[in-house]
Amino acid sequence: MVINIENILSEISEDTHLNVDILNDFLKIKSISTIPEYANECMKAAEWLKNYLTEINLDTIIYESEGHPIVYSEYKSQKAASKTLLFYGHYDVQPVDPISLWNSDPFEPTIAEIDGEKCIVARGASDDKGQLLTFLIALKYFFKNYGELPFSLKIILEGEEECGSKTLPIFLKDYEDKLSADIAYVCDTGMWNKNTPAITRSLRGLLSEEVEIIGPNRDLHSGEYGGVAWNPIRLLSEIISKIYSADGKVMIPGFYDGVSEVQENVKTSWSQLEFNETDYLNKIGQITSSGENDRTIFEKTWSRPTFEINGIYGGYTDEGTKTVIPSSASAKITCRLVGKQDPKKILDNIHSFMKSNVPEGIKVNFKGSDYCKAIEFNTDSEFFSVSSEAIKEEWGKAPVYTGGGGSIPVVEVFKTQLNMDTVLVGFALDDDRIHSPNEKYNLSSYIGGIRTWARIFSKFA
Repeated sequence: MVINIENILSEISEDTHLNVDILNDFLKIKSISTIPEYANECMKAAEWLKNYLTEINLDTIIYESEGHPIVYSEYKSQKAASKTLLFYGHYDVQPVDPISLWNSDPFEPTIAEIDGEKCIVARGASDDKGQLLTFLIALKYFFKNYGELPFSLKIILEGEEECGSKTLPIFLKDYEDKLSADIAYVCDTGMWNKNTPAITRSLRGLLSEEVEIIGPNRDLHSGEYGGVAWNPIRLLSEIISKIYSADGKVMIPGFYDGVSEVQENVKTSWSQLEFNETDYLNKIGQITSSGENDRTIFEKTWSRPTFEINGIYGGYTDEGTKTVIPSSASAKITCRLVGKQDPKKILDNIHSFMKSNVPEGIKVNFKGSDYCKAIEFNTDSEFFSVSSEAIKEEWGKAPVYTGGGGSIPVVEVFKTQLNMDTVLVGFALDDDRIHSPNEKYNLSSYIGGIRTWARIFSKFA
């Protein structure tokens, strides 16, 4: 199969208005997955996608379970040696509150100029409707021009990414024998800036827990028992103070087991990024950064683990004074994990650490944990190389291999359940205001994204 990529790229650019209209039509669907009243809208979005995929020549079904439906589509190449790609995206969006802060109706897409760039403003424009359509629309041009794809393809588009993906594990179990592929592609990440593309090479894992320290068997009068009864808030505060060293390291035993150093070539590429640490910190009202003193901002957010206290409560918190020694105090904690850290071992070590730092007779309860492992990918693999080459051709510079500070649970599922690596290619920008009022997606990201996927597809011919 010989691909004339320049013809396809020319068509994509000429069809800008048509492809913007397609996105606008999709964005009008109020597919808010977290609010039950919008269940019909989520089904409407799934049907819209099914119709689009069917029209461009892909066998497509809507998979229904207890939650919002999943759209599944597949295509089998006639060439025995062709690769098989799996693409994942999500059609559900966040709620729009506070509606008063939107400059226009969040489900009536508008074109606006922001900082000199033309943008599509609507809920879901960047997260993830605009992103997933860059992939799907690129497919259209291959079918239109050649009647086939140079690879086999499986597509999973879910409607619960914003509310826990409860249906996805059921679907993956039911369809596991059909989902084998050479690589997964996910378009739910971003560029370094509007001129610098990126591929996300790693995602930190996540561990959460809630701890409760129980002292007296009831709240006590501080005049009668002060200085005698153990105060759980004090004990919890003392435990927390022992978690961090003076140089910012986490002191839980074994916490850094499985944490490896970043490849030097990756660190070198990070050092060459346009970045002002002072401006970065000032934007969040900070002058200095916490964490490990001997690490850069990029290392801290992309390649190092964290231990955070997300909430702490106990005792009397209303107005005025109430002279009590509370019977209990609690804290919610999360850890971002990297490399080969074992969440179960870290959780056991956290439990042991906290239990060993309370006096005899004081109870420590744990209210339930959840976790997913970190993911790192080999950027020397064929699929990273092919994607990087195509991205460089479109954007005029090689993509930066960034790290993801957060987690995308489906990527871990692809690795652990389907034994499949993922290439995370996205075109969102930091100022796209995802999950916030006036969410937007630059037209340059949208059209450039379609063109980029077309270039990637052509590499498999």
